Amino acid sequence: MEVKQIEAKDTYQLRSEVLRQGLPIESCHFDGDFDDNTFHLGAFQDDKLTSVASFYLKRNKSIEDEYQYQLRGMATKLASQGKGLSSALLRTAFPIVQRNHVKMLWCNARVSAVDFYKKVGFEIISDEFHVENVGPHYLMCKSI
Repeated sequence: MEVKQIEAKDTYQLRSEVLRQGLPIESCHFDGDFDDNTFHLGAFQDDKLTSVASFYLKRNKSIEDEYQYQLRGMATKLASQGKGLSSALLRTAFPIVQRNHVKMLWCNARVSAVDFYKKVGFEIISDEFHVENVGPHYLMCKSI
């Protein structure tokens, strides 16, 4: 397995397959995908992209830190879930976020992913809320 920086367009197919099933691929194009401070990571197995995550310099008003990164669009092919790919993406991302002088990472975590995020050090900081066309989520954050 290898983690590499990828382009925004490289994330769309996996985002669609895993996170936005049945919705148009355009629903996987996120605001900020091409911003200068945004970066995208991909985990490859046998030279095939099997997991992606995107990181946006974006402030959440519920969190005090002035500078924050948002983790968004983390998706892993179903057959490869539970094999440490998402954790590897995060281990690669943390130093990149820190090099940008940011110490807070947050995400809107699907209820089904909360246990994973807790295992890698995120904490729930909101009540459950609903994202239209996607489902129930929690706001979670991690100091890095």
